[in-house]
Amino acid sequence: MKRNMRTAIFCLIVMGILFVSNGAIALTKTTLIKKKNPHKRAVEMADLDPLVDLTVTVEINQIRALDKIDKNSDPDFYVKIYINDHEYVSPVWHNMKYVKQEWSVTQNVPDNVENVTIKIQLWDWNPGLDKLCDISRDYDMGNHEDDRDIDLIYSLKTGHWVGEDYVEQDPTMFDPSGYGRLNGCDDNSIYQNDLDCELWFNIYQDDYDGDGIPYWTEVNVFGTDPTVDDTGMDADNDGVPIEWEYKWGYTLESWRWEHGWTYNPFIWENHSSLDPDRDGLSNVEEYLTSQWGSDPFRKDLFIELDQMEESPRGEKSILPDGAKDLLRDAYDKHNIVYHLDDGCMGGSDMIPFDEVTTRKELQDIYWNYFLHGDPNNWRQGVFHYGIVVYNATYPGFVFWGGVGPYLDSFQISSKGMEKKVRQTKLLKPFTSTGERRNIVYASAYMHETGHTLGIFNSNIPGCDDPYSKYPWQKNWWKWRPYKSVMNYGYMYLMVDYSDGSRGKNDFNDWANLDLTFFQRKAW
Repeated sequence: MKRNMRTAIFCLIVMGILFVSNGAIALTKTTLIKKKNPHKRAVEMADLDPLVDLTVTVEINQIRALDKIDKNSDPDFYVKIYINDHEYVSPVWHNMKYVKQEWSVTQNVPDNVENVTIKIQLWDWNPGLDKLCDISRDYDMGNHEDDRDIDLIYSLKTGHWVGEDYVEQDPTMFDPSGYGRLNGCDDNSIYQNDLDCELWFNIYQDDYDGDGIPYWTEVNVFGTDPTVDDTGMDADNDGVPIEWEYKWGYTLESWRWEHGWTYNPFIWENHSSLDPDRDGLSNVEEYLTSQWGSDPFRKDLFIELDQMEESPRGEKSILPDGAKDLLRDAYDKHNIVYHLDDGCMGGSDMIPFDEVTTRKELQDIYWNYFLHGDPNNWRQGVFHYGIVVYNATYPGFVFWGGVGPYLDSFQISSKGMEKKVRQTKLLKPFTSTGERRNIVYASAYMHETGHTLGIFNSNIPGCDDPYSKYPWQKNWWKWRPYKSVMNYGYMYLMVDYSDGSRGKNDFNDWANLDLTFFQRKAW
């Protein structure tokens, strides 16, 4: 079976468990902390944590269907987890395309054996014929179970796992979907119905002091006290605490089964300038947003959404929940993880109703509701700012917030969006009003976000061409291959950027998105 590179490495790791060296890691004054020992490893060793009886917990945080799983309904998801070959099965979440209920299993494991094997499978329940969904990046076309599920090895020494999901600092070896996140689209099946799904998970073990750093690592690597909670400690004053550097600094030399850390919590590193995944967020900002699932080695896109209060006539200016899901699905398929702060991250506000919102008033909103009167607000340069107002004279546009050089803000107007909902009925006659509303709002929101990511008519000719809106205009046919929300001919009808695969007059938006653009001076 043809396996991807990480799967081959996984096989080597399993062989390495039996044949390679073992021992203590010395904490050195370098940026790489390693364990190396000339003595051969035995399968069994001393108690890895004398303070507790070790258990391992696998936690499923959320599940999202990225394809149509069932023909006539939403999927009926359930999860199978195997810990050291012991099977656990979750309840069935019936008719739920997006599962946000957490579920976990815990198993007692031998305290003197380092490695725990874990397999994760996602299933769709059907009467008499359950279907295995794809959460793997395996490229084999045989549709076998091991092409769709995930095999991992969890280390009780380090509290990290490797295999078909891993943390890696080398840009040539990044896990594209990130650590603790699985994406079935990683086998390049984004535009095929391959039962692709997204699954977020975590694995952890008992830890006496509760800081999440295992006994063995504290004693043999960091030299910290395994009975004292070190959460929040920043001994080197580099802006990120020990628990963040412990999680994201880990590396494994799989050929020799050597555990190491490239981020040393006791030696200053310039985390305020490091941005290994080039998503515009420094490691310090990745730490600040880590509570919402950011990953320093996989791209994250943060947007704060503020919305306008209802009009006296009852007209709403809100981004529908269905539109939010369409947006997240579109970006997440391409491993740009979409984080929309609609209040869930503590930064969303309701703007007082205004019949017509001028550009000066948009700048006032930016100052009062995004920056909250603080020109040094840490969110500027981390979050984009996208608001929904009632009427800003145009259905949508990007604008300068009036503070700093950032072109990080945009608006869409509900008055214009509702007009488009009515107009698109002719083009989508078999789509309900609610579905059309979701598509219209999400399409416009994605279009304006694209501008803050550096897509303009100046670099993508098919973008924002006013003569491509309708079939009777001169450039409508010219730009038909450019199937993107950035093309006025497709705007309000779809929620996607183009991938440039349709030949002449198509453009690869996904490859041209610049997640750092919104931080740079745009004039």
